Amino acid sequence: MQTETLLYIILAGIIALSLALFQYVYKSRQKSKVNLFLTFLRFISLFAIFLLLINPKFDKTTYFNVKPNLLIAVDNSESINFLNQIENTNTFIALLKSHDALNKRFDLEFYSFGKDASPLSELTFTDKQTNPSVIFDRFSQVYNEVIAPIILVSDGNQTYGSDYEFTTQDYKQPIFPIILGDTIRYNDLKIEQLNVNKYAYYKNKFPVELIAVYNGNENVSTALTITSGDKTVYSQNLTFRPEQSSRVVTLNLPANSSGVHAYKAELKPISNEKNTINNSKNFAVEVIDRKTKIAIISSITHPDLGVLKKAIESNEQREAAILTPSEFNNISIDFQQAILYQPNNSFKTTYEILENLKLNTFTILGTKTNWPELNTLQSEFKQNVTNQYEEYQSALNINYSTFIIDDLNFSDFPPLQTEFGPLVFSMPTETILYKTVNGIQLKEPLLLTYEINQKRGAVLNGEGIWRWRAQHYLNEKSFLDFDDFIGKIIQYLDSNQQRSRLNVSYESFYDGNDNAIISAQFFNKNYEFDTTANLEITVTNQTNKVTQTLPFILKQNIYQVDLSGLQAGDYQFVVKHQSEHISKSGEFKILEYNVEQQFLNANVSKLQNVASNSKGTAYFIEDSNGIVAQLLNDERFVTIQKSTKKVVPLIDWKFLLALIALSLSTEWFIRKYNGLI
Repeated sequence: MQTETLLYIILAGIIALSLALFQYVYKSRQKSKVNLFLTFLRFISLFAIFLLLINPKFDKTTYFNVKPNLLIAVDNSESINFLNQIENTNTFIALLKSHDALNKRFDLEFYSFGKDASPLSELTFTDKQTNPSVIFDRFSQVYNEVIAPIILVSDGNQTYGSDYEFTTQDYKQPIFPIILGDTIRYNDLKIEQLNVNKYAYYKNKFPVELIAVYNGNENVSTALTITSGDKTVYSQNLTFRPEQSSRVVTLNLPANSSGVHAYKAELKPISNEKNTINNSKNFAVEVIDRKTKIAIISSITHPDLGVLKKAIESNEQREAAILTPSEFNNISIDFQQAILYQPNNSFKTTYEILENLKLNTFTILGTKTNWPELNTLQSEFKQNVTNQYEEYQSALNINYSTFIIDDLNFSDFPPLQTEFGPLVFSMPTETILYKTVNGIQLKEPLLLTYEINQKRGAVLNGEGIWRWRAQHYLNEKSFLDFDDFIGKIIQYLDSNQQRSRLNVSYESFYDGNDNAIISAQFFNKNYEFDTTANLEITVTNQTNKVTQTLPFILKQNIYQVDLSGLQAGDYQFVVKHQSEHISKSGEFKILEYNVEQQFLNANVSKLQNVASNSKGTAYFIEDSNGIVAQLLNDERFVTIQKSTKKVVPLIDWKFLLALIALSLSTEWFIRKYNGLI
């Protein structure tokens, strides 16, 4: 408490006592017991009132002990089951939970991880992927200011995500791997990798590259076969030696019919081979009978052109060519779509050809657009010529109803530059992205689509889309979603079908370890996105006719359902609204493949590197007592005493009010009883 406050309290006591004495002693000039008691009550009342006004406070310091955290991250993937380590893992976790000395020294926190991480509730060892990096990404944010060593219970085999040996470098705490599995080297053949394009073209051949690996100390021979259904389409004999333990096989297979075709590559097992599951690998190819050719027409050079070509050709069903207007005019019949980049007076003949061919177009505008000329070349939209330029950022229109658009965090993308002022359209349009300036959304479209006279078009009113692709890569470490975004615009322009209130997006086939996600959007009769729609999917296995019905879950502006739990096979599905007669159907294939069953041993060297780099120690599961002993004796992990200081009132104001009420009422009754009122 401050000295100034203490002086105020003393002064308040003197004043309260003086006023009480003046009232009942000096004025009455009687020194009866009643007057003295009334003096005391008046003093209490006045002093309490003064204390309320002064509100004296003091610092209260509380000391407490903080134990170090001990984080236990347990691999919950199927590989632990395949390596017969379930019992060892459960026994070790039970030991940690019941160890009194360990729990007395540490605050134990248990987590499990597969593809994602979560607090440990139950170990099932059923996760289809292993991503140890997710543990260290999360913990480095939460436990960077406290003592928090990690026990990593895993076989060290990773199938998903960033390499955890590098991710652990960002976690500045000791890591103690508990190694599940052994180091015994078994004779084993496996298909390490199989590379094949997702699409092939009808009556062409498509390449397949396969890497076969042998672990062993003897010379062995095997046969590689590739089958499609009951038919063998390729075979080759392979030999391996300890000094030549891998073979790269490159071959070409014919695409004789359109549709999705499944294949199985298999190595004939050698004698006494322990793991034969990794001898085979399934893959599929979708054979398409045509390739969409898109002309990117521009009379200027700009980085946007290369980005558009790369994004379009990321889908092997499409081919893009960058052409000048005169080049396009000579070979226009070869193309099914055209992207018009910043048109000017050299586009006059090009617009006439596009009108005659009835080609759908994607127009991109910017600072090099010749607006006086463009306003006369076409009638879909006009722009007042200001010769002033503005930079606009973007905001997604969640009510866009023509096709599904994922939110790529467009609002965080760099601005695009274009002519100042709004475009005026001569027909209805559907806005995908709105313009924003300084965080304020305008009612002007930045990206839109339209339909007129059975012809479709799209307009992007801004140049610099190459920055968007670069920013998306910085955010996601991948171009995939951005290229898919451009691909959806191209796909929309590739068809003249009427728009639907129900849009469904899915792949024709999924690998066994991929997330089999089907997305949908539903719109009301005004084509506004409906966030209350009850969508469900009915999936039927075409072999055993087993049917499942699952609800869609709303995530941002998209409904999604995860079918990753389905067994390998061919499936038909129907997506429908539960109360309206609107539905969409399709089919897909799930390939049989389990990456978690490809391992024979623990990745000991990697786990040991993680331990040494973090100043921890790696232990095999059989030496579980060793890790407990080290943790209990390690002087780096000590309990820390901390304190908190709070400023609290000297006396509770509620108590003072009660005291004032009691003293004043008592004083009043005594005075009333003695005839002083």
